[in-house]
Amino acid sequence: MSDTAVILFNLGGPTAPDTVKPFLFNLFNDRAIIGALQPVRWLLAKLIAGRRAPVAQDIYAHLGGKSPIHEETDAQAAALEAALAERFGPADAPSVHVAMRYWGRRAEAVARDLAQRGVRRTVLLPLYPQFSTTTSASSVREWRGAAASAGLGPATGGVCCYPVNPGFIAAMAGRIAETLAGHDGDPPRILFSAHGLPEKVIAAGDPYRWQVERTAAALAEALGDIAADSAVCYQSRVGPLKWIEPSTEAEIRRAGAERKPVLVAPIAFVSEHSETLVELDIEYRKVAEAAGVPAYLRAPAVGTHPAFIAGLADMVQTVLARGEPGSKLRSESGGRLCPADRTGCPLAAGSA
Repeated sequence: MSDTAVILFNLGGPTAPDTVKPFLFNLFNDRAIIGALQPVRWLLAKLIAGRRAPVAQDIYAHLGGKSPIHEETDAQAAALEAALAERFGPADAPSVHVAMRYWGRRAEAVARDLAQRGVRRTVLLPLYPQFSTTTSASSVREWRGAAASAGLGPATGGVCCYPVNPGFIAAMAGRIAETLAGHDGDPPRILFSAHGLPEKVIAAGDPYRWQVERTAAALAEALGDIAADSAVCYQSRVGPLKWIEPSTEAEIRRAGAERKPVLVAPIAFVSEHSETLVELDIEYRKVAEAAGVPAYLRAPAVGTHPAFIAGLADMVQTVLARGEPGSKLRSESGGRLCPADRTGCPLAAGSA
């Protein structure tokens, strides 16, 4: 059995209606989400989770009371493990494990299990193509603490981001093309939709928006003429802070005013969950109908698309071949992608 393991990081989600509130508490008690010091952050998290739980439970009721992100991520892990077995051989291939950030199988349990199995090398691979201090950085920080507590030692290496990874881009372009194949009307405007963030996070140097725009540009190039009319937009706004714009809802309304069909492509989510299955498929579809959008299409997330899984396997193989000591994350290219003003980049000077 191989002594190497790949850790896939994802958000996690409720596994039953009574886990919605603790999931939300864990989310808002993360200092990457609310920067207040303890115990203020704990109190705010309790307050927000209590207020938002009934609304969130209604959302998850559309999905059977739980998030499908766990099954979706497990399927991606199994597909990646199979792809690595083909490349390395069954005896030498790394095993693949999922660590959820806010609910489900958390980093502490995964790290403890791997230590008991005698794993000596770990490759960290967030399932967030675009790096953010609020997602990938938070997951990796939790993992490092859990690994140290379990006696697992530092990671062999990992990937911080892959916004233009050829496999990811090919998979998302394929999903868009599959969706367009069933459309007979006028060519739709493609809305490259990503989860939003408060403007103050981006202003502080977070590279997420810059990387989202790189993903959209790479997709537009891959799609060619069918993406001649496209826009980048951001969804899932919550709270009173000003969020990055334009919003996906505003872009849908603009398309309605122009009587333009739309195809919404989730370019920052690699699996289906509430933001796609409820927000995009149900809530924004209603917005589109009310706004007079002639046709509303939604491309699936990349999921287990073979090109995406191959892209993940390529990155794991590259990290292991590099074999450098320490756990510093690198981009898919091995160097820094972000411009100098994106100080939240993990490859910025002074980053851990």
